[in-house]
Amino acid sequence: MQISEEDFESAVRDALDEVPSELLGMLDNVAFFIEDEPGPEYADPDFSPEENAQLLGIYVGTPLTERDGGWAAGALPDRIVLFRGPLSRLSADMDELREEIAITIVHEAGHHVGIDEQRLHDLGWA
Repeated sequence: MQISEEDFESAVRDALDEVPSELLGMLDNVAFFIEDEPGPEYADPDFSPEENAQLLGIYVGTPLTERDGGWAAGALPDRIVLFRGPLSRLSADMDELREEIAITIVHEAGHHVGIDEQRLHDLGWA
């Protein structure tokens, strides 16, 4: 589906309302960003170029479980980046888009709190 930047931002706001408040409350020093497509700076060397191009979102930062006492000194916020292109191409309509965005936010927030990829898949947040 095609979607404007403004409508996508609105869908993200709506999707955030669907994310469990307990999880959002656990986020510490995290900023949300929207980019059109995943660039090479987000590429996973274990994935093919096609798989990297389908990335819906990514967590960039230091998980809570890996932070030590000196972590916060001068630390920039961690980031959860959502990719408008792949998310909108995956979705047939606005309801499906909001659902995919919410799932992606939960998935990436899970990484922030220290949940690994396999566990997120096991929990159904993949």
